[in-house]
Amino acid sequence: QVQLVESGGGLVQAGGSLSLSCGASGSGFKINAMGWYRQAPGKERELVATITAGNSSYYTDSAKGRFTISIDSAKNTVYLQMDSLKPEDTGVYFCKVDTYLIYLLKWQNYWGQGTQVTVSS
Repeated sequence: QVQLVESGGGLVQAGGSLSLSCGASGSGFKINAMGWYRQAPGKERELVATITAGNSSYYTDSAKGRFTISIDSAKNTVYLQMDSLKPEDTGVYFCKVDTYLIYLLKWQNYWGQGTQVTVSS
Protein backbone atom coordinates (compact mmCIF):
# COMPACT_ATOMS: atom_id res chain seq x y z
CA GLN A 1 0.00 0.00 0.00
CA VAL A 2 1.00 3.57 -0.65
CA GLN A 3 0.02 6.53 1.48
CA LEU A 4 0.11 10.12 0.26
CA VAL A 5 0.43 13.12 2.53
CA GLU A 6 -0.15 16.56 1.08
CA SER A 7 0.84 19.85 2.60
CA GLY A 8 0.75 23.48 1.64
CA GLY A 9 -2.16 25.41 0.28
CA GLY A 10 -4.06 28.14 2.05
CA LEU A 11 -5.38 31.60 1.32
CA VAL A 12 -3.53 34.10 -0.84
CA GLN A 13 -4.33 37.27 -2.72
CA ALA A 14 -4.37 37.32 -6.51
CA GLY A 15 -0.85 37.62 -7.85
CA GLY A 16 0.61 35.80 -4.88
CA SER A 17 2.34 32.45 -4.60
CA LEU A 18 1.78 29.14 -2.85
CA SER A 19 3.69 25.92 -2.73
CA LEU A 20 2.25 22.42 -2.40
CA SER A 21 4.03 19.19 -1.62
CA CYS A 22 2.96 15.56 -1.63
CA GLY A 23 4.99 12.70 -0.25
CA ALA A 24 4.40 9.02 -0.91
CA SER A 25 5.27 6.42 1.70
CA GLY A 26 4.94 2.68 2.01
CA SER A 27 6.85 -0.26 0.66
CA GLY A 28 7.07 -2.43 -2.41
CA PHE A 29 6.33 0.22 -4.97
CA LYS A 30 8.04 2.14 -7.71
CA ILE A 31 6.82 5.52 -8.85
CA ASN A 32 6.21 6.05 -12.55
CA ALA A 33 4.73 9.54 -12.39
CA MET A 34 3.15 12.04 -10.02
CA GLY A 35 0.76 14.84 -10.70
CA TRP A 36 -1.52 17.53 -9.39
CA TYR A 37 -5.23 17.91 -10.09
CA ARG A 38 -7.70 20.46 -8.83
CA GLN A 39 -11.41 20.61 -8.32
CA ALA A 40 -13.24 23.91 -8.16
CA PRO A 41 -16.63 24.13 -6.45
CA GLY A 42 -19.31 22.61 -8.65
CA LYS A 43 -16.81 21.46 -11.26
CA GLU A 44 -15.11 18.24 -12.17
CA ARG A 45 -11.59 17.42 -11.12
CA GLU A 46 -9.10 18.57 -13.74
CA LEU A 47 -5.44 18.01 -14.46
CA VAL A 48 -2.97 20.76 -13.58
CA ALA A 49 0.46 19.24 -14.19
CA THR A 50 2.27 15.92 -14.19
CA ILE A 51 5.88 14.81 -13.97
CA THR A 52 7.51 11.46 -14.55
CA ALA A 53 10.16 9.83 -12.42
CA GLY A 54 12.50 10.70 -15.26
CA ASN A 55 11.67 14.39 -14.79
CA SER A 56 9.54 14.87 -17.89
CA SER A 57 6.80 17.37 -17.09
CA TYR A 58 3.51 18.37 -18.65
CA TYR A 59 1.36 21.42 -17.92
CA THR A 60 -2.13 22.31 -18.95
CA ASP A 61 -2.54 25.65 -20.65
CA SER A 62 -3.89 27.25 -17.48
CA ALA A 63 -0.75 26.27 -15.56
CA LYS A 64 1.92 26.99 -18.18
CA GLY A 65 4.22 29.84 -17.33
CA ARG A 66 2.84 30.24 -13.79
CA PHE A 67 3.19 26.85 -12.11
CA THR A 68 6.27 24.66 -11.74
CA ILE A 69 6.08 20.97 -10.92
CA SER A 70 9.12 19.14 -9.62
CA ILE A 71 9.92 15.75 -8.17
CA ASP A 72 12.40 14.49 -5.62
CA SER A 73 12.62 10.82 -6.48
CA ALA A 74 14.79 10.04 -3.48
CA LYS A 75 12.04 11.31 -1.19
CA ASN A 76 9.10 10.14 -3.36
CA THR A 77 7.81 13.69 -3.17
CA VAL A 78 6.27 15.97 -5.75
CA TYR A 79 6.05 19.74 -5.45
CA LEU A 80 3.94 22.36 -7.13
CA GLN A 81 5.11 25.95 -7.01
CA MET A 82 2.26 28.25 -7.98
CA ASP A 83 3.02 31.85 -8.87
CA SER A 84 0.90 34.69 -10.22
CA LEU A 85 -2.17 33.02 -8.77
CA LYS A 86 -5.60 33.99 -10.03
CA PRO A 87 -9.03 33.64 -8.39
CA GLU A 88 -9.88 30.96 -10.94
CA ASP A 89 -7.06 28.82 -9.48
CA THR A 90 -9.20 28.37 -6.38
CA GLY A 91 -10.10 24.81 -5.55
CA VAL A 92 -9.06 21.67 -3.78
CA TYR A 93 -5.74 20.40 -5.10
CA PHE A 94 -5.18 16.66 -5.18
CA CYS A 95 -1.95 14.79 -5.62
CA LYS A 96 -1.97 11.60 -7.69
CA VAL A 97 0.79 9.02 -7.97
CA ASP A 98 1.09 6.29 -10.58
CA THR A 99 2.93 3.36 -9.09
CA TYR A 100 4.01 -0.13 -9.94
CA LEU A 101 3.47 -2.52 -7.03
CA ILE A 102 6.52 -4.76 -7.13
CA TYR A 103 5.14 -7.72 -5.17
CA LEU A 104 1.64 -7.63 -6.65
CA LEU A 105 3.00 -7.09 -10.17
CA LYS A 106 0.47 -4.47 -11.12
CA TRP A 107 0.07 -0.77 -11.75
CA GLN A 108 -1.94 1.23 -9.23
CA ASN A 109 -2.92 4.88 -8.86
CA TYR A 110 -3.28 6.59 -5.50
CA TRP A 111 -4.80 9.94 -4.57
CA GLY A 112 -3.98 12.34 -1.77
CA GLN A 113 -6.62 13.72 0.57
CA GLY A 114 -6.63 17.15 -1.09
CA THR A 115 -5.60 20.56 0.12
CA GLN A 116 -7.57 23.78 -0.25
CA VAL A 117 -6.18 26.66 -2.26
CA THR A 118 -8.14 29.91 -2.16
CA VAL A 119 -7.13 32.94 -4.19
CA SER A 120 -8.92 36.15 -3.33
CA SER A 121 -9.38 38.98 -5.82
